[in-house]
Amino acid sequence: MRNTPSHKRRLAVAWLTALLTLAVAVPAAAQTGGSGPPGSTTTTTTTPSPAPVGPPGKARIRKDGTAVAPADAPAQVQTAIAAANSIHTLPYIWGGGHRTFYDRGYDCSGAVSYVLHAAGLLTSPMTSGTLAASWGVPGHGRWITVYGNASHAYMVIAGKRFDTSSGGDRWNQGSGPRWRKKKRRPIGFTGKYYPGF
Repeated sequence: MRNTPSHKRRLAVAWLTALLTLAVAVPAAAQTGGSGPPGSTTTTTTTPSPAPVGPPGKARIRKDGTAVAPADAPAQVQTAIAAANSIHTLPYIWGGGHRTFYDRGYDCSGAVSYVLHAAGLLTSPMTSGTLAASWGVPGHGRWITVYGNASHAYMVIAGKRFDTSSGGDRWNQGSGPRWRKKKRRPIGFTGKYYPGF
């Protein structure tokens, strides 16, 4: 009697009903933050965890002057730090990095533009005044903040300052784009960030 056509039809209907119930329950669970249907005691994990909202990790500066990205840094931030490391020994050249991102030396805004471009956050080089006026949105980013005014620009990535000016830092590394150990008070600068960073 179990192999009768009516029994096979009932099994097929039962399987189809189970599949349709599951197909409806999974989206409902996703919409309710991963909880099961009302009255259930199980939960599902169909939605990814939200991004952390606490403070991000801090970069670390090595003795050779390069920076190490924190483990929790997004890929773009790690790329930005690697880009800054790649030009950190180049000299200061006024106008450097403005005709092209790749140059033999950089001025302040050329260095900032180079790093932002490498991270995918800028398509063409900008002057310090243009960075202050037109790039990003006003405020402080979670990972990257650019500070600019009409005559100078620098950036803070994962808590470390990347700047062509020593800005009072006693750690003498020469002129040009360098990681600086000392924080700089941004008086007279406009802080900008790229949404999401």
